[in-house]
Amino acid sequence: MSLPDHAGPIFTQHDLGHAIAHLRRCWAWFIAFGAMTAALGLCALGLTATATFASVYLIALFIIFVGGSEIILGVNSHLWGNRLLLTLVGLLYVVTGSFALAHPLTGAAGFTLLLGVALAMTGVVRMYFAMQMPHGPSGFVALAGLLTTVLGLSILFGWPENSIYVLGVFLGVDLVFYGASWIGFGLFLRKG
Repeated sequence: MSLPDHAGPIFTQHDLGHAIAHLRRCWAWFIAFGAMTAALGLCALGLTATATFASVYLIALFIIFVGGSEIILGVNSHLWGNRLLLTLVGLLYVVTGSFALAHPLTGAAGFTLLLGVALAMTGVVRMYFAMQMPHGPSGFVALAGLLTTVLGLSILFGWPENSIYVLGVFLGVDLVFYGASWIGFGLFLRKG
């Protein structure tokens, strides 16, 4: 079965090489974007309270958007049970997000608590899975699980006093590493 001529280009094995060659011309833009992102991360690490509030506002807006989407899905649902459940869940999301916008300190405390619990639980699950794995990679998975658990517990033991800076630190570290990865990608393209 053949595709019609207007179906677009057929991909071959050489397309990845062509794409990299095309991207190679833009290597400086990738490095500039990475440097800007890493610089924003360093700013967030220097202004952790401000970055925490920015994180709370952004998370709250996302929660409100998701809640509004749930309400729309609920109203348009054909089944009465789904309609009621989706609408109630959507309203809960909208109320939670609105509360976090109105009370960012309380929102930061709540999100920090959730982050600590999630990290501690994720670490425990990773260590459990490490015990189920063959000995080769299990050591790295167990170490990652242990570090994640310790990080989660350190957040929980410092809560709620640490709520003013934890989200900002996470945002800053994430932006620094994300920026560094783009710089690395740009340097890779430049060398090739």
